[in-house]
Amino acid sequence: MNDAELQAWVESVSREAFGLPFKHKATFNGRLRTTGGRYFLKSHNIEISPHQLAVYGREETERIIKHELCHYHLHLAGLGYRHRDPEFKALLKKVGATLYCKTLPGARRSLPVKYWLVCRSCGMSYPRKRKVDPRKYACGRCRGRLKLVDAEPAQG
Repeated sequence: MNDAELQAWVESVSREAFGLPFKHKATFNGRLRTTGGRYFLKSHNIEISPHQLAVYGREETERIIKHELCHYHLHLAGLGYRHRDPEFKALLKKVGATLYCKTLPGARRSLPVKYWLVCRSCGMSYPRKRKVDPRKYACGRCRGRLKLVDAEPAQG
């Protein structure tokens, strides 16, 4: 499926599920791996992950399209378009959209623990995914000084 076919599909889903036209641009974005789609507040365009379509098919992708169209139509109407808003949740339920997309096989949503902050006084340790400056932090248990330790020491 190409972008022109996706555009026609999104316009069709908008008319059928919402009874409103979709007047902006819908495109595929192959860089989307941890999310099924995106709605842009400024341009009102929608991007859909082609990987979701390839792995889970048309039915699941249509739920993602409906989700993004919920953001679209509510935002243009001046109503609550965010995930936490009751109008958004109600519209999701009404049109049969999904709140979260399915995870793609092999997609990493978070970084592994690479570093530990260890208290020099009491030995309390704090896992960290990114390298931080231990001078900026103190132990939550005893307020002692911390040192940064690599999770996997270099093998030599």
